[in-house]
Amino acid sequence: MPAGMDMSPPSSSSSSSPMSNGTMMGGMGHKMMMHMTFFWGSQAEILFSGWPGSRPGMYALALVFVFFLAVIVEWLSHCRLIKSTGSRVAAGLFQTLLHAVRVGLAYMVMLAIMSFNVGVFLVAIAGHAVGFLIFGSKLVKKEEAEKVSSDLPPMSC
Repeated sequence: MPAGMDMSPPSSSSSSSPMSNGTMMGGMGHKMMMHMTFFWGSQAEILFSGWPGSRPGMYALALVFVFFLAVIVEWLSHCRLIKSTGSRVAAGLFQTLLHAVRVGLAYMVMLAIMSFNVGVFLVAIAGHAVGFLIFGSKLVKKEEAEKVSSDLPPMSC
């Protein structure tokens, strides 16, 4: 155990501690559960504080949002938007912008998965799979398109 880390449970009389007994105090004095393992259910916070809330419809919207984020990451990983006839400087700047957008969206998918919600995990994987099927697989790609690589290099793990 690293020096300075106290693994003892917080005392019940301490109200200024941000964590007590597996819960985290919210800004308005309400308690919300902080999950540290996978769980199934629509009571989750995904990406933003208080979103999607406790309404099942908003949870479904959050799942659709994460799905399409993953699909867009795959599209950006396999797209050809840069024309070879343009300026090298402009092409390099645009390629850098595309890379930054792709990495930002991939990190948003990762942060959504860190909600530890099984539904979010499954739709993120499904979004990446569908995106790859549409934009990267041999099932959909034409033979000529396989010879031309994408604008961006593969994402490293």
